[in-house]
Amino acid sequence: MKEETAILSDVSCEAKPGKITAIAGPSGAGKTTLLEILAGKVPLSRISGKVLVNDKPMDGKHFRRVSGYITQDDALFPLLTVEETLMFSARLRLYGGSNEAMVRVKQLLKELGLEHIGGKRIGGDSDSIRGISGGEKRRVSIGVDLVHDPPILLIDEPTSGLDSASALHVVSMLKTMVVNQGKTIVLTIHQPGFRILELIDHFVLLSNGTVCHHGSLHLLEERLMDAGHCIPRHVNVLEFAIDAMECLVAASAPMPPNDQTLVVSSGGAHQNHFVRIRKSRFIEEKRLFYPNSRFEEVLILGRRFCNNIFRTKQLFAARMIQALVAGFVLGTIFMNTNNNDHGKVTLQTRLGFFAFTLTFLLSTTTEGLPIFLQERRILMRETSRGAYRVSSYVIANTLVFLPFLLTVAFLYTTPVYWLVGLRKNIDGFLFFSLVVWLVVLMSNSFVACFSALVPNFIMGTSLIAGFMGSFFLFSGYFISKKNIPTYWIFMHYLSLFKYPFECFLINEYGGEKGRGKCVGSEAGVCILYGDEFLRQQSLKESQKWTNLGVMLGFIIGYRLLCFFILWYRCYRTRN
Repeated sequence: MKEETAILSDVSCEAKPGKITAIAGPSGAGKTTLLEILAGKVPLSRISGKVLVNDKPMDGKHFRRVSGYITQDDALFPLLTVEETLMFSARLRLYGGSNEAMVRVKQLLKELGLEHIGGKRIGGDSDSIRGISGGEKRRVSIGVDLVHDPPILLIDEPTSGLDSASALHVVSMLKTMVVNQGKTIVLTIHQPGFRILELIDHFVLLSNGTVCHHGSLHLLEERLMDAGHCIPRHVNVLEFAIDAMECLVAASAPMPPNDQTLVVSSGGAHQNHFVRIRKSRFIEEKRLFYPNSRFEEVLILGRRFCNNIFRTKQLFAARMIQALVAGFVLGTIFMNTNNNDHGKVTLQTRLGFFAFTLTFLLSTTTEGLPIFLQERRILMRETSRGAYRVSSYVIANTLVFLPFLLTVAFLYTTPVYWLVGLRKNIDGFLFFSLVVWLVVLMSNSFVACFSALVPNFIMGTSLIAGFMGSFFLFSGYFISKKNIPTYWIFMHYLSLFKYPFECFLINEYGGEKGRGKCVGSEAGVCILYGDEFLRQQSLKESQKWTNLGVMLGFIIGYRLLCFFILWYRCYRTRN
């Protein structure tokens, strides 16, 4: 039987509107767990008591829509500007369309003190473009969850990783917000400075999952002095209290409820959570299940995808140059192989060219994996707050990559097709380009599917490389279909390599011109023509269209699988 460990036990506290309540304590005290319970991140099935909102059972999904929850790590797009980041969040969270979103973003930039860097990119650790500072980035993260003006704001470690000046700036901004707007702010904090302590109204001091103090800093100081402690001048009260935790006892007096009060009781058999905010806000936010229609969501997300792709040099410019250069290099290597008098050698060379083309195309799309993984983190956060549908994300992602990968396909095929001397007609070139486009789309969909499944980049690259190698092995090029063991034959039909390779062969050696093309000769006499070669490979002219259908099925299938995996992940997060 699995042993359960109580992280929080008999926790009782209160957070009032217009006040900042800080949850403090040593590492492992349960600060983040308590905040996640309030934010609805912890499933109610894992709580032994009950959670009430306005004296009714808590609807976690709805509460997440009308509250704001900012995690400790800043999940932001490094290549978007500050204003764009807030604008996209506003467009996805607000009901009034772009005009209302623009008004709200300008107001937020002023409130957060970010007007002077509105056009500056967020930046990241690995980004060559220098972005904004850590304190400014923290304020942007807060702003992303403030766009819909939530009455309750929950923040995990808002000062973590910041210098003293930046940390003070962030907390001062929050203080101004609660004073001017009457918001209820609950945050976790670790070793704050003297000036930050003065801005916080109430403290919930945790130790081993239990409350040792709930009240003001002045009351905490009095309790320590009553216990016989003398606080040194160079040590602040909260820091000293954490060291003297055993001398504090949990407050037992019940807190009176308030019409806009967040009251929390957690742990044991008496675990209860009460969240009280203005009921009018709940009614207002329930007008629509999602702020935008599915079509509007696809447009907004598609625009955000485009901004990220066009600004990602490694994905956009490098991929374009790679395709063009590879086309010229391969074209010059395999140039005019048809001029060889030995048809057999020419056939082998041509087959090698087709095989290498597919190897190159299928193995050069994994650079999209880190972008997909970064998108997934933000997707999980945004969908858990009810910003948009998972299906809209998958559709937008697919539509944006269609023209981008079509450009990549033409940049590769235009030089290589004519330099190699493949079938010299426009129909053959267009069909070859279509196959190349579907190949890169298949590979991109395959990577998107695995990015939804794998936990990190290392695992993703390992699995993708392993599967791609298997697709090459079972394609029929290295070992013929008849020689593949029966118990492995299913891999032959699942291979992304098999169907485009057959399309290349049919396009080159099929049709009227293929019948008269000699692909094998002895002593100057042709012994093998294109149509005979295709019969030896058990290929028919009509199969090139069937294979295109199969390739399209792979693209749709991997995208659908990506959707179901992401939907399940987001469903688990929401519930």
